[in-house]
Amino acid sequence: MPPVFFSFFVPALFVWLWSTGFIGAKYGLPYAEPFTLLFIRMLFTLLPLAVLAIVMRARWPGWRSAGHVAVTGILVHGCYLGGVFYAIDQGMSSGLVSLIVGLQPLVTALAAVVFLREAVSRKQWAGLVLGLVGVSLVIVEKFGGTSTGDTGLPGLTLVWAGLALIGISLGTVYQKRFGTSVDLVSGTMIQYTAAAVLFGVGAMVLESRSVEWSLQFKLALGWLVFGLSVSAILLLMWLIRRGAASQVASLFYLVPPVTALEAFILFDERLGPMAMAGGVVAVAGVALVVAPGPRKARSA
Repeated sequence: MPPVFFSFFVPALFVWLWSTGFIGAKYGLPYAEPFTLLFIRMLFTLLPLAVLAIVMRARWPGWRSAGHVAVTGILVHGCYLGGVFYAIDQGMSSGLVSLIVGLQPLVTALAAVVFLREAVSRKQWAGLVLGLVGVSLVIVEKFGGTSTGDTGLPGLTLVWAGLALIGISLGTVYQKRFGTSVDLVSGTMIQYTAAAVLFGVGAMVLESRSVEWSLQFKLALGWLVFGLSVSAILLLMWLIRRGAASQVASLFYLVPPVTALEAFILFDERLGPMAMAGGVVAVAGVALVVAPGPRKARSA
């Protein structure tokens, strides 16, 4: 495939798929509690992945590598999804959650410098800051004022959103450090199994585990399984394997603007000039981060 496919279309597809997770959560949470919904989602996700693993003859890692993959699953799926779903369930808007989680590139870049010794150039740091400014413009436009429903939220919602941010940031770095040699399909299955155990325990301890199997819930669950848990996560693991953790993380800056656009289309939420300008600024920031640096001249 041509390089432009990997450098543009695959990342763009990932950003779009990832952004729909906030929309799917909004559609599904009225009919099930967060950990219960996520536990069911993990179980349904493991079925197509098992078939895929058999068809593709996936290679299974040893116990040590499997342990590292399970830790990634707890961070990337358990902490991230659990935090996002609980924050939305307790009243935080999907846009505000996406803003907090949208800080991930900065956190990931810092963690990559500390734990992976990745070099982040001045241009990339400028891109990360520019992306943060763009995301802020989107959210200020979309959630400015006092009528957004995000005022007066209990502090626990911020704790859940913060847990999601830390989980996805550390999980990205941990995957880059310990999980790049593991088969994508088998590795993803191990991650989801570890997350399913976490969600199952959480549902047993914290929730009533009641589910209303409405048509909207079934459709939302179906998309969360096949659009997010299968397609988007496999793309994420593939992108992490191909690029630096800080570069892959920069793609998450594009999620809040895309989520805002989807909310405008689906829920008729206003998308004003500041939000559109913020989206352009965020794209420019991502371009600075992912653009390759100048090639070094070969020594004679």
